[in-house]
Amino acid sequence: MSYPLSRVLSVATAAYGGYALAQPGHLWQALQADREHQKGLELLARTYGVRDSAIGALGILGRSDRTVQAAMVLRIAMDLGDAAVLSTSTDDPAIRRKILGVTLGWAGLNALALAIDTRRARP
Repeated sequence: MSYPLSRVLSVATAAYGGYALAQPGHLWQALQADREHQKGLELLARTYGVRDSAIGALGILGRSDRTVQAAMVLRIAMDLGDAAVLSTSTDDPAIRRKILGVTLGWAGLNALALAIDTRRARP
């Protein structure tokens, strides 16, 4: 199997997608948001669920290295976007650090896996 680290992280991405669809309330709870924002953040969590399930599936089931690479680049880009959007949605520095830690940490881990897999795949 080519790109094994990327595929493992794609499994984790797809698993989170399933979790976000099954438990959309996790997002507003993790962000410690006011109840007035609950419905909007649950909708956002569901969109994350669909997005991450699709990107994860692409990374898991992709037959070519290019497909897996594309899934990983999408995953990294989405996490960077999430960092930008979600971190600016709170005034609480502790919540902002949590958001940036999770989103940038996951983006970094995926970037590292992609770099290692790409290097190993070179002839």
